[in-house]
Parts: sequence; C-alpha cells; structure tokens
Amino acid sequence: QVHLVESGGGLVQAGGSLRLSCAASGRPFSSYAMGWFRQAPGKEREFVAAINWSGSRTAYDDSVKGRFTISRDNAKNTVYLQMNSLKPEDTAVYYCAADSNPIGAQAIIISDEYDYWGQGTQVIVSS
Repeated sequence: QVHLVESGGGLVQAGGSLRLSCAASGRPFSSYAMGWFRQAPGKEREFVAAINWSGSRTAYDDSVKGRFTISRDNAKNTVYLQMNSLKPEDTAVYYCAADSNPIGAQAIIISDEYDYWGQGTQVIVSS
C-alpha cells in the first residue's frame, strides 16, 4: 500500500512561484514512477509532469514546459513540482500519483497507469 500526501499549494499572484511536495509512504519508493496531474473546476483531470523511478527521465505537458520542473529525492521518499511563471490558467487542484509497478524506464503520462493518488492540493493563481 502506498500513501501519498501533497503539500505546498496556496494562493499566488501571476508570475509567482510555488513548490509542491508529495511525500510517499511504502517501500520501495525508489522503484515507483511518479506523476503530477491537475484538475480545474469544470474540467477533466489532465497530465502535468512525470518522472521515472530513477529521475533520469521526465515528461511535461506542453502548457507547462519551460515553467515547471519535476524532481524526486528517493532518500526522502518525496517528489517535487517546482512551478515558476505561474499563470491564472494554472489554477487547479494538483494531484500526485504513483505507479508502483512501472514497465520500462519511461516517465508515464497516462493517468490510468497510476495506481495510487494523493488527496490533492489547491493552487490558485490570481491575475
């Protein structure tokens, strides 16, 4: 069983930055592929960023590429999402997800591949 807890959300002005964290319980975290997804009001959940088990591969949605950075610290069982140059359209609930049995070494962008999800953290970007 894997338990994920997100933190770091909040209210920020456009152009500002936030860093989200996702702390994972369960072992071995270092074998999990991790991802961040978001859901804005009235919209479907969408992929944001992903990182493979070793941290050697990452993937980003085009809407956040160049502004967001995903990283992980396997010693701390934590994955991060650094969000810079935030825009009002980044407003959403952000969810951390874990694939506890990833196939291959790629970063996983498909939500159905993830079998554990956190409760989400709200990010609000004001204009």
